Amino acid sequence: MTDKITTGIIPIDITHEMKNAYLDYAMSVIVSRALPDVRDGMKPVHRRVIYAMYEQNNVHNRPYKKSARIVGDVLGKYHPHGDTSVYDALVRLAQDFSMRYPLIDGQGNFGSIDGDSPAAMRYTEVRLSAVSSHLIQSLDEETVDFAENYDGSEREPTVLPTIFPQLLVNGQSGIAVGMATNIPPHNLSEILNGLVALLENPEITIAGLMEHITGPDFPTYGMICGTKGIREAYETGRGSVIMRGRAEIETAKSGKETVIITEFPYQINKAAWIEKLADLVKNEEITGISDLRDESNKDGIRVVIEIKKSEMGEVVLNHLYKKTRLQDTFGVNMVCIVDGVPRILNLKQCLEYFRDHRLLMITKRTQYRLKKASERLHLLEGMKIAVENIDDVVAIIRKSKNSEEAKGELGQKFSLSTLQSQAILDLRLGRLTALEREKVIEEHASVLIQIKEFQDILGNTDRIIQIAKEEFLLLKEKFGDGRRTEITTAASDVPIESLIVPADNLLFYSSVGYIKRIQEDEFRSQLRAGKGKSGTQLKESDVILFTLRVHTHDHLLLFSNLGKVYALRSYEIPESSMISRGKPLIQILPIQETEKLSAIVAVKDFTPGRFLFMVTAQGVVKRLALEDLSNIRSTGIRSISLDDGDHLIGVMETTGDDEVLLATAQGKMIRFHEDEVRCMGRSARGVIGINLDPKDRVIDSEVIRKDQQLLVVTEKGYGKRSQFDEYRVTGRAGKGVYGIRVSHKNGCVTGILSVLDTMDVILTTTTGRVLRTSIKYIPIIGRVTQGVCLMRTTKEETVVSIAKPNEYDSTPVTLPEESQEQEETLPEET
Repeated sequence: MTDKITTGIIPIDITHEMKNAYLDYAMSVIVSRALPDVRDGMKPVHRRVIYAMYEQNNVHNRPYKKSARIVGDVLGKYHPHGDTSVYDALVRLAQDFSMRYPLIDGQGNFGSIDGDSPAAMRYTEVRLSAVSSHLIQSLDEETVDFAENYDGSEREPTVLPTIFPQLLVNGQSGIAVGMATNIPPHNLSEILNGLVALLENPEITIAGLMEHITGPDFPTYGMICGTKGIREAYETGRGSVIMRGRAEIETAKSGKETVIITEFPYQINKAAWIEKLADLVKNEEITGISDLRDESNKDGIRVVIEIKKSEMGEVVLNHLYKKTRLQDTFGVNMVCIVDGVPRILNLKQCLEYFRDHRLLMITKRTQYRLKKASERLHLLEGMKIAVENIDDVVAIIRKSKNSEEAKGELGQKFSLSTLQSQAILDLRLGRLTALEREKVIEEHASVLIQIKEFQDILGNTDRIIQIAKEEFLLLKEKFGDGRRTEITTAASDVPIESLIVPADNLLFYSSVGYIKRIQEDEFRSQLRAGKGKSGTQLKESDVILFTLRVHTHDHLLLFSNLGKVYALRSYEIPESSMISRGKPLIQILPIQETEKLSAIVAVKDFTPGRFLFMVTAQGVVKRLALEDLSNIRSTGIRSISLDDGDHLIGVMETTGDDEVLLATAQGKMIRFHEDEVRCMGRSARGVIGINLDPKDRVIDSEVIRKDQQLLVVTEKGYGKRSQFDEYRVTGRAGKGVYGIRVSHKNGCVTGILSVLDTMDVILTTTTGRVLRTSIKYIPIIGRVTQGVCLMRTTKEETVVSIAKPNEYDSTPVTLPEESQEQEETLPEET
């Protein structure tokens, strides 16, 4: 009994069965759903929609029909899937912002570039567009193979006999299993010119084809930046094309600028783009925009972006290109079905397969017409015999008992075939007049000429090629138009600096991670011992850590306390007003929440032969080649390995032949030549630069400028100048000498700076107050002194940063009548 029950069970390996089932599914999706055929550029659903409309005679010169009627026909006969998928495919073929040359002429709401959904299929009406007639031309002349539909009740074409190069002209996109396709649309005139060139010279190169086909041509106009991605896509089948929307900058009489966007890149949702921009403005990721509105109407797109009076429209537009999809990338991936197999093709291969398909269609069409002409000639020959022997024919028919006897008698009497005899019997009496007899003879002669013409075409390949060429040129004359998408200089070829106003700025960085950029001329020069002016608004418990003078075109290397380095351009840091807080650095750089900046180095370029000298709080120093940081990843890279508890406090740019000075919080200074520290790799730790007392730490460093003096500033606003000669050169790793007397009155050292009389110095406090004063009003006094008051501070604040602006403010000032404080000296310590 058990044997009988188990007899029908077949053991199957589930792994093998699942593998085969999934492969079958994958191939079905690839071949029958997601990828276009290289010959007619159609996916099966598109081909079925076009064929169903053709069958219903729903063509361009006939009345519209309800979309629901077409969808129902496609579902019932050819496409056993959901009605939504069919209607979505039909809608896309009718959208002028999706198709470069729409294949369906729609009446009703078919969606919009704002992402609006089309009306339901029961409300919209469609018919084939005029250009679609060239997709189905000669479909009834046995040019293509037909296959049974899903249930064998109907037959459908496996490919369309198109003259219209649909694959490249309208493009295609689709995602299959393990592969995808993304082919951009092109200009019809350019593609047809390329096909004609290929017919004339089959050995033409892709570079030769690109003289005719300059690049994709999107229905939404816009611009393509550069030809590198186009060339790569055409040569390999894969590449990235950079697209940009079109924007103009208008200037009002008041000087206020407005950015007007009239074109968007292909496949960009305008409404979603505006919403995204509004979020960026709200989150201060894009600054300088005062108002944003959409004024688009039936006449075209018009998005108006009003720029703040103090901002430049070109700079804001540059940020729009960088941070929004106003500049986007079209990833070209030309995957098609070739002989039932998916393949990636270059431009020439796509054109060659279409050319071969078109030549085959002309050949099959000619063969069909020759067959029909031969059949007609056969009948006409019989009819000619009948009209020439009309009396005998009439007599035979009258004598015959029935039509079968008449056919036999006619065939025997005049050596006619059954078809010829039947044709004679089918003649109406009106065809027996003298005039009608003459027409039969003329038609016979005409058909003979046609047959000779068809035979000549089939026997001469050059004739077939010439016919294809003439058809392409006629199609170009009828439907060809100019390019919509302009191809411009590559975005990378246009220096962004050209869009940025050259200016000197001050960078402010606070303890909670806010950073901002301010025009340097906001701060006029004041007398020393002044109170300064507010340079930034701070959150509660936030303090300014340092300031830095930069140029808007500088490269910024931002070093964190953890030893990582990040790269930005100076203009990428948002410009702010004096009283604004700035922007969180974490929104600009991918830094950790616990990571803070310890130094920013402004670099004009990365010329070899220059170095970065790095200093840590525990006195470790390291020298690194500047060119090693010329290409930093967006996530940052490690610049120095740090001991536990240590952190990076400063980085200086050196020439390779400089002397450096390290300063500690307790006023110690050490001077040595930079070549005592060999150049190391990015992951190296470094060597000891100064031996510190247990409670001391390195606070700042400076490159020695022998024609300048050393400015030392303390936390409580005291400072002084001294000559560099007072600090003798020693070897590294010494304990150093006193450079300033540190006391409760002036506080610990906050920074040092190499200065000249003609310079200004900018002091910044933890509360954000800024004082700019002339160096010449700061006295040159002995090395071991406590200095004079440079800036009055309150109990709640300390000076945290010193910086020198680019130019001296020549506004005349006079020294106040005040007695200089007498300085005490301390014994020198070696």
